[in-house]
Amino acid sequence: MRALVTFVYLFLYTPIVLIVLFSFNAGRNASEFVGFSTEWYGKALSNAFLMEALQNSLIVGFTSAGLATLFGTMAALGLERVSAKTRAVFDALFAAAIVVPGVVIGIATLVALVEVFGLANSLIASVWPGEAPPRMQLGFGSIIAAHGLFTMALVTMIVKARIASLGRDIVEASSDLYATPMTTFWQIVFPQILPSVLAGFLLAFTFSFDDFIIAFFVAGSKTTLPIYVFASIRRGVTPEINAIAAMVLVASLILILSARFLMRDRTANS
Repeated sequence: MRALVTFVYLFLYTPIVLIVLFSFNAGRNASEFVGFSTEWYGKALSNAFLMEALQNSLIVGFTSAGLATLFGTMAALGLERVSAKTRAVFDALFAAAIVVPGVVIGIATLVALVEVFGLANSLIASVWPGEAPPRMQLGFGSIIAAHGLFTMALVTMIVKARIASLGRDIVEASSDLYATPMTTFWQIVFPQILPSVLAGFLLAFTFSFDDFIIAFFVAGSKTTLPIYVFASIRRGVTPEINAIAAMVLVASLILILSARFLMRDRTANS
């Protein structure tokens, strides 16, 4: 069993270690290490197209994760106040949104957006006084909407599990002490579920930032970082791609460790 576990971890993490190692390669061949150099990091950071793609991914990631966290937390709180049968139906729907392949979600979202944009543009053109009415099209809005709806299911499941573990005792005790529902939420419930809300936000941001399949279908003329990397590797893998992957890895680890530190500090203070 130990040998099997060791093999699995080596299989998972050895490619990541190699990517980081070859990001410091002095040569142009991503698979042949000829010397240590950091020049590819400088080239990646000075690449205007890469920086634009990174900015787009950050905008989409933070916006969609924020919306998913807000509405996912609201959905989790609402599901605790419905009947068991209704809750089971919504649980199945949220689970289906998570397990459905990304290509299916991407195609379905694209078809739905094209139909909605077509109807909306026709309506706008019929009432617009000028000759060049504005048109709704694929872009930031479509990517944020698609990622927000997809990751909302993740946030809902995470926060809902935390709410279920709290029970109704503390809420009922707060009501017995004449606290209003809003006071009970902000002073009793919210501090208890905050680590789960933060974890849901981080997971939603990670899924949105790393997503390629859904974004590829609904991005329109916008280019996110995964789309840029995919287009680049079609011309050949260079150490610049490895440098991009290494920087994203380090940023993700810093984000996760910071969130872990904040959650541990809050637990200690409690």
